[in-house]
Amino acid sequence: EPLLFDNFISVQHSHKPRHTPMEGEGQGRILQRFPEKDWEDSPFPQGIELFCQPSGWQLVPERQPASFFVAVLTDINSDRNYCACFTFWEGLDRLQVDEVDEEPAVVQSAQVFAPKSLVLVSRLDYTEVFRNCLGLIYTVHVDSLSVPLETVVGNLLTCIIPIAGGSQRTITLGAGDRQVIQTPIDDSLPVSGTSVAQLFRQLGIINVLCLFCAALTEHKILFLSSSYQRLTDACRGLLSIMFPLKYSFTYVPILPGKLLEVLSTPTPFIIGVNSFFRSETQELLDVIIADLDGGTVTIPECVHISLLPEPLLQQTQTLLSMILDPELEIADQAFPPPSTQSSALKIQDKEIRGVFLWLFARLFQGYRWCLHIIRIHPEPVIRFHKAAFLGQRALSEDDFLMKVLDGMAFAGFVSERGPPYRATDLFDDLIANQVERIRQEETYPHKVMNHVKELAEQLFKNENPYPAVAMHKVQRPSEKSQTTTQNQTQFPTLDDVAVQLFIDHAAAKLKTAPPVVKVELKGMVPSGPPLGELMNGIVMANSARRLEVVRNCITYIFENKMLEAKKLMPAVLRALKGRAARICLTQELNQHVLQNRAVLDDQQFDYIVRMMNCTLQDCSHMDEHGIAANLLPLVTAFCRKLGAGITQFAYSCVQEHMVWTTMQFWEAMFYSDVQNHIRALYLETEDNSSEQQDGSAGGREISALDLASEQNRLWPTLSKEMQAERVQKEESTVFSQAIHYANRMSYLLLPLDTSKNRLLRSAGLGDVESVSNSYVTNSIAGSMAESYDTESGFEDAESSDVANSVVRFINRFVDKVCNESGVTNEHLKALHTMIPDIVQMHIETLDAVHRESKRLPPIQKPKLLRPTLLPGEELVMDAMRVHLIPDGREEATGLMGGPPLLPAEGAIFLTTYRLIFRGTPTDPLVGEQVVTRSFPIASLTKEKRISVTLPMDQFVQEGLQLRSCTFQLIKIAFDEEVASDLAEVFRKHMHKLRYPQHVQGTFAFTVGQCGKLVVEHKTKDKNQSLKTLSKNLVKSAKRTIGRQYVTRKKYSPPTWENRSSFQSEMDEDEISVSEEVDQSSLTLSSTIRSSDRQTMSNVVERACCRDYQRLGLGTLSNSLTRSKNEPFRISTVNRMYTVCRSYPGLLIVPQSIPDTTIQRICRCYRQNRFPVVCWRNSRTKAVLLRSAGLHAKGVVGFFKSPNAPSSVPSQADSTSLEQEKYLQAIISSMPSYSESSGRNTLSGFTSTHMSTSGKWGSIRGSGRLSAYNPDVGTRLAGKESPQSNGGPSEALFLRQQKAYLYIIGDKAQLKGGKQDSFQQWEVVPIEVCDVRQVKNSFKKLMKACVPSSSISDPNMSFLRCLEESEWMLHRVLQVSVLVVELLDTGSSVMVSLEDGWDVTTQVVSLVQLLSDPYYRTFDGFRLLVEKEWLSFGHRFSHRGAQTLGSQSSGFTPVFLQFLDCVHQIHLQFPMEFEFSQYYLKFLAYHYVSNRFRTFLLDSDYERIELGVLYEEKGERKSPQVCKSVWDYIDRLNKKTPIFYNYMFSPEDEEVLRPYTFISNLKVWDFYMEETLSEGPSYDWELRGRQERVAEETPEKPDSSGPKSHRHIVWPCYDSLSKVVPDAITKLLQDLQSLEAELGQTSEKWKDTWDKMKNSQKTEIKLESKVSGRWSSVLLLVSLHHQRRSQGVYLQESGVGSSINLALDCEASATSTPVPGRPSTSTLYSQFQSTESENRSFEGILFKKGALLKPWKPRWFVLDKTKHQLRYYETRQDKECKGVIELADVESVIPGTPTMGAPKNIEEKAFFDLKTTKRVYNFCAQDSLNAQLWMDSVQSCLSDA
Repeated sequence: EPLLFDNFISVQHSHKPRHTPMEGEGQGRILQRFPEKDWEDSPFPQGIELFCQPSGWQLVPERQPASFFVAVLTDINSDRNYCACFTFWEGLDRLQVDEVDEEPAVVQSAQVFAPKSLVLVSRLDYTEVFRNCLGLIYTVHVDSLSVPLETVVGNLLTCIIPIAGGSQRTITLGAGDRQVIQTPIDDSLPVSGTSVAQLFRQLGIINVLCLFCAALTEHKILFLSSSYQRLTDACRGLLSIMFPLKYSFTYVPILPGKLLEVLSTPTPFIIGVNSFFRSETQELLDVIIADLDGGTVTIPECVHISLLPEPLLQQTQTLLSMILDPELEIADQAFPPPSTQSSALKIQDKEIRGVFLWLFARLFQGYRWCLHIIRIHPEPVIRFHKAAFLGQRALSEDDFLMKVLDGMAFAGFVSERGPPYRATDLFDDLIANQVERIRQEETYPHKVMNHVKELAEQLFKNENPYPAVAMHKVQRPSEKSQTTTQNQTQFPTLDDVAVQLFIDHAAAKLKTAPPVVKVELKGMVPSGPPLGELMNGIVMANSARRLEVVRNCITYIFENKMLEAKKLMPAVLRALKGRAARICLTQELNQHVLQNRAVLDDQQFDYIVRMMNCTLQDCSHMDEHGIAANLLPLVTAFCRKLGAGITQFAYSCVQEHMVWTTMQFWEAMFYSDVQNHIRALYLETEDNSSEQQDGSAGGREISALDLASEQNRLWPTLSKEMQAERVQKEESTVFSQAIHYANRMSYLLLPLDTSKNRLLRSAGLGDVESVSNSYVTNSIAGSMAESYDTESGFEDAESSDVANSVVRFINRFVDKVCNESGVTNEHLKALHTMIPDIVQMHIETLDAVHRESKRLPPIQKPKLLRPTLLPGEELVMDAMRVHLIPDGREEATGLMGGPPLLPAEGAIFLTTYRLIFRGTPTDPLVGEQVVTRSFPIASLTKEKRISVTLPMDQFVQEGLQLRSCTFQLIKIAFDEEVASDLAEVFRKHMHKLRYPQHVQGTFAFTVGQCGKLVVEHKTKDKNQSLKTLSKNLVKSAKRTIGRQYVTRKKYSPPTWENRSSFQSEMDEDEISVSEEVDQSSLTLSSTIRSSDRQTMSNVVERACCRDYQRLGLGTLSNSLTRSKNEPFRISTVNRMYTVCRSYPGLLIVPQSIPDTTIQRICRCYRQNRFPVVCWRNSRTKAVLLRSAGLHAKGVVGFFKSPNAPSSVPSQADSTSLEQEKYLQAIISSMPSYSESSGRNTLSGFTSTHMSTSGKWGSIRGSGRLSAYNPDVGTRLAGKESPQSNGGPSEALFLRQQKAYLYIIGDKAQLKGGKQDSFQQWEVVPIEVCDVRQVKNSFKKLMKACVPSSSISDPNMSFLRCLEESEWMLHRVLQVSVLVVELLDTGSSVMVSLEDGWDVTTQVVSLVQLLSDPYYRTFDGFRLLVEKEWLSFGHRFSHRGAQTLGSQSSGFTPVFLQFLDCVHQIHLQFPMEFEFSQYYLKFLAYHYVSNRFRTFLLDSDYERIELGVLYEEKGERKSPQVCKSVWDYIDRLNKKTPIFYNYMFSPEDEEVLRPYTFISNLKVWDFYMEETLSEGPSYDWELRGRQERVAEETPEKPDSSGPKSHRHIVWPCYDSLSKVVPDAITKLLQDLQSLEAELGQTSEKWKDTWDKMKNSQKTEIKLESKVSGRWSSVLLLVSLHHQRRSQGVYLQESGVGSSINLALDCEASATSTPVPGRPSTSTLYSQFQSTESENRSFEGILFKKGALLKPWKPRWFVLDKTKHQLRYYETRQDKECKGVIELADVESVIPGTPTMGAPKNIEEKAFFDLKTTKRVYNFCAQDSLNAQLWMDSVQSCLSDA
């Protein structure tokens, strides 16, 4: 019988002075230990002194009460030792203290106390007994009882505990004490006392469940408490509820402070630490911390705890709360039952444990049916089949159970409870006999509760077998001795001899006593009901129809009704996604196998193989619930005859599945087969020996485990020979199975064509997980397992051929299973020699099969469809049969409803221009549709090889994934008929076309050159030499300008007429100047050769002179004396492109700056791109300039104060002075500047700004200008407004008002610049995204809009990906809106960012688009792009990676970003643009397509050099081939209204201010839409051709009766604009077709449209244009107008300041409100709708003004409520112009037209309103309208 206690130790504070000072702590040392030598069977635990005072040994100034706790130490054999520590405090005298260097607080106190501990070490856990015994020793010492301490300790160390379960013993230590010790009935059940209940009280239900799951899934758990005993109890409680699993990792309930580094161990643990060390635990990142005192559980962010699967979690919580808080249930009852106390703690404790037992019974039910018994003799070898268990429970997805089954605890569980013949306990009983009960009751908590109470009773009984006889009698120290403070005697040193005598005496007695043997009742472990019985009912119900389909199809196949089978096939393949259908398939196929063989014909074979492949397709390595296992025998049964004596089996066609390369699958299969054979082996012996057993088995077949248990029971009774024979039989059974499996594996691993290294399809052959799927419980496996687990599959498979790698894989398998199942070494060697032969033989048979299978006639494949090509487009590679497979866009796959258009089968074509796929969907239900996907080859951005398994095919195919920047993705798999070298050729050609050597190799140049991919040398005649060009540039420019002037009216926006007189004077001036130029230049130009002359005018036109002319920006002249009032001139300094390569030849610069200065200035700027004017505001005369950023040295000079004294003017200084002069010249050009400097007064300042004409009072237009806070630049730059520097106050005042010139610069560049208060410009630093960011964000945007595979991760939804792409439109828009505001308030702006050709271009062009309505027309937009993007040298070729040279720089769509911004503005202002959204998409597509030459090359210089800038209109080779995208658009626009925006009705002089918050931006549908029926719709010829082809085909008469004209429209298939055109387009189309029918020459659509529009408009322009039927169109957009009138608040992130462009800050901008302007509060009451409740009738009437004033249209509102008729200037206006009180109205009568009345309006439309004061004359739009008005007014009068 075991000793109760192993050791007794006393430990005390060590008095030695410490030479190594540790952090203010003493050390403990052991004073005495008994026995002094270790027992043989239990070593003395090390480090005990650390555990006595876990927080460190310290002296204290006052005595502490004695304390007691139990620590647990785990020794080297992983046995737990329980150390009970009893600590009390003893006084020290001064002398002893002096030796110890203690803390000052301690030293100063009169008396000092040191801790001393008494420790008991035991291997049994009896806390109370420990407490009593140590308490007694202390009592004997303190109260000086007469008993010698040696006797007590001697007795203590010789106490013996009974071995038998459920017995009790009384012990005494010889000090008049008596204690009863009870042993638990069943050792295997943990003893918990009340610790579980305490744990739940401290932490609560959810928290403990969290900890429970965390412990089971191997996380690290740390308990904190200030009480040691509570830490031990909490740990004990947590372990108790884990029963029947045992915790096998680090377990330290009390961890001493000195050992805290243990917490950073990588392995899981359960550890307790005193709260004193809380701060040290804070930085642990992966530890779950449970604070027992605070009741919290803290889970770090990086830790994810898998919780119990639902509904188990919910049910467990409910049960626990019924135990812990029984009042909860009845808390709401009206008449609660009188008493519902929860049970006593110790009972509660067992009830909670009952719940967890019940929970484990549910989790592990049926586990014994998944144990494979591999060997029975000489000892059982058992393995748990995890896949089968999870599969049959339908929980294979469940995270929690997976982790538990993979864990160490479960491995222990299997090895402990696996053996079929052993002692059983409560849990075995539960699993075997109560499962049915548990299942029926699980939804009735009260029934479950009763069950739990029964379990609790058993648990309680186990711990307290004799509840009545607890007769404890133990002395406690008397009160007096506990409270006395005088010096007590020290605890004495015991006499070791005396104690040792006791021990020896007892040992001798033990030796003579007979050995005690614990009787173990072994028995057969019952298995409980099998899993299948539990789960079957659930699965089968919902899938009966699908199973029917599968069965029918198989029947058709075997009856050879192939057509029927073909129809069902798609449905079957869909059904096979479900588990039930897969199982059904294996069962059905099984019935058609006779004697292991079923010979089929080709078609049957093909179908069966396809179904097998589909079934296996989603098999995980867990072997999807044994489906692969069921198919394994079938794939070697089905076959077809290929020729004489050659048979092909199904396995050669189903190899491409992961499951065959997984070691775990093969092991599981092997073991289940071995089990069956071994079972058969013993069933035979049983049958021979005992026939009568059958009856007793009750008809149910005996499971292998039952057999094994029976055999184990008989084993000891067998003779040696019998035993040896059985072992030998089992071993050879396993051996023969191993041979069988080596064959099977070679079948499934060797590919049909062994010459191809087809094998390497997955990561080598199965990366074998290091803990294979088995827990082996015998000792043989241990030694071998390590060596095989570590290396993974075929790491060097590449270097060797297929055969070797298969041999290696099979060898590893054989080694592993044979070692686990105890095969002898001879047999193992034999296997190793056999395997290469097996593989070699199989390869030989396969070669013959492969040869013959090649000869089979191919299966009929769909006909390949030819694509239609553009004129001049030629095929480079003809059709290659491929499958187009679905990518991440789900619309086409049928997942979102609609037909599965993909995957499709067809061909890929490579032409000189595009990459085209055409084919038909593989799904027979949509087989008639044609699927087309294509993109221009020039837009290819990424090409990646992939390998694909097609759902209908056996093989993994090589494939390509091609991504295009037109937001298209083509993912193809080459058909097996395509040779792999052909695929390679295809890739090479594609690369060649994508990256030609030179721009001249692109399609725009090679078009129509019979596919020669050669770069031709430049031809001379086309390329005029630059010399002659530049000579003639000036002359012809003058001539052109003169000529151009005539056409000026055409380009001007419609409001030039009504400008103020001041401006019209300037206009006249311009005209006269131009005329002068004209006369002088005519004579000059006559000397130029006519062809040159033509080119020259082109240059000048291209240099955008006509635009500069329109803006009034200068003339060509060098003499400064020419005209004083022309502030700017066109400079020809760059005519040879020498000053700046990337600028156009003609530039606008200030009149006063000579060319020489320009040549010097340009050096300060990057790429020499110095500031030039590109636009001027016609109203404020502010100019917009663009340039690149300054060079670093330029920046410094730029900010130098101009009046800083410098002794020697260095060159840098002079440049920076010239630079300033340049800026000053720009500023002086502004009328506001010249005036204000002339009259330096405030009135002058305000007058120039406020008196500009234009629409001042209207809500829209520019009415908000003064509201803008002029101090914007300084605030943007994050500076304070400059303080007075002693300069003149007027200047300062002006300065504060605003700067004349704002320079938008790059924040990164402008560091360290000082702003000088005298300068009239101000630098606004902003952050812009550089090219790299644009490139990366575009990649992310493409991946978000066109994902390559469907995204399973819920965190990566489309919107999330979109957000993460950071497609920075709002940044660009914000800066642009800011610049627009500045220009509109009369400040000039210079944009100088990066190199001046990316962001600068974006901003400058957006600013012009927003500010100038002209650029929103077709002509204007074209001009804008030509001027700002092409002439000013945006590097299209470089950014678009168009040639081999720029390939490395990657694709950066700066222009696309600009178009996207325009699209955003278009969405917000749909009435302001003449072109439609389609126009923008068209440009977005073609700017990367290389179909036109417009967007090739990087600058005008390069274009001239190549001779492509000015191509003669006449020299085109074929009329179809357009070289310029603009010509193409013009031509197309004449034919069809596709580019036209019907809602176009622009405001005069309207400046647009779009909202720029991200929430206001929409994703451009260009990125998302696709038309699978015809491919992209941007190559218009193709559309026409396809329609023609379609129309020609249906010639034969249709006899099928009336046909429906209805047609289903699929969003990703049909082109919506074509199938469902908008109303106006439809009407125009109908009109054309009617005209064609009548044989009239059809009118151009534009003429029709204009006529219609004009007839609708009245003569006079109505401000709001709401007339006739147009009102409906325009009302749609009134909302936008409403929104334009709101302010814009623009935040420039990163600069830390905001520009408030809202309207209410005008008071701060100008101290006095401007007279004559309504206050903003009335103007913009933000959400007050125009249609307020009290408007009973409203509309437009013309009203005759007072005497001599003309008729004017006004918006009239009849208001019944206020009884008045109000009128407004326009409908949007909020400010009332006048009121007619209805009370004063006398009559309303029809009137007659008077002088100046609107023309073309019938007489009856006039009526008069007579009031007491005067007569009002009105005119409505027509008589009907007039009658309505009269009636309405009349009814108001009569109502009154």
